[in-house]
Amino acid sequence: MGRELTKYELVERSIIKKYRKEIWNPFIMAVKNYKLINKGDKIAVCISGGKDSMLLAMLMKHLQKYSEVEFDVEYIVMDPGYNKVNRQKIESNAELLNIPIKVFETDIFDVTTKTEKSPCYLCARMRRGHLYKMAQDLGCNKIALGHHYNDVIETTLLGMFYGSQLQSMPPKLHSTNFSGMELIRPLYCINENSILAWKRYNDLEFIQCACRLTESINASGDGIGESKRQEIKMLIKELKKGNPNIEKSIFSSIHSVCLDTFVGYKSNGIEHSFLDDYDK
Repeated sequence: MGRELTKYELVERSIIKKYRKEIWNPFIMAVKNYKLINKGDKIAVCISGGKDSMLLAMLMKHLQKYSEVEFDVEYIVMDPGYNKVNRQKIESNAELLNIPIKVFETDIFDVTTKTEKSPCYLCARMRRGHLYKMAQDLGCNKIALGHHYNDVIETTLLGMFYGSQLQSMPPKLHSTNFSGMELIRPLYCINENSILAWKRYNDLEFIQCACRLTESINASGDGIGESKRQEIKMLIKELKKGNPNIEKSIFSSIHSVCLDTFVGYKSNGIEHSFLDDYDK
């Protein structure tokens, strides 16, 4: 008889065996189609402790092991002020899944809980800034975040319904504040339901919403809480009853925008009108 596999080996095997079609293949598709990783890259995988970033870390670890394209990886955890339970959960999961994390601390929660104006926006900006800075200090040229297929769809609808603009979440973008740095989203084509199924199959428990401003856990079990995003999740769930392909349609639409039919659009911060070229 062969040796018994460790928990880490079983979890890794499930990604490339049981969930190959749902997780590994769309991960590779995103990496290749959007050209997310190049030879010589040094990528900081940003781990929040949730299911998405932990899966991302495992995918990147496995890819680095077998990829023909040579690249380096750092696994960084920014502690914005987690309580002891959440901090310990992240560290124990990293040990369980054999992820060599580097933890650094910030005072983000202390700062954002003292402001009444757009604390979530401030928190997101501060998080991104700290992650870029840490990655840069480690010699990285890219940071990888765990945004998935459903995040892309929901962000698109949130922009329409509450931001009065057609704006999506690109698979990669250059940093405007950190020269030479780039953000990539390798989970771009992975459905959240597949991530949840993988988590349940392996009996894994990750932190959910660690924010001091929110107490509730949302109905779908992904830790977002009673928010506008959760509202959009529930709307999509309802729409899927009549059109099971609604998510695919929304995702495909951001890949085939017909600018000729729009009254106005913004590019590089400059507003354009269809009237600009209407009579030409």
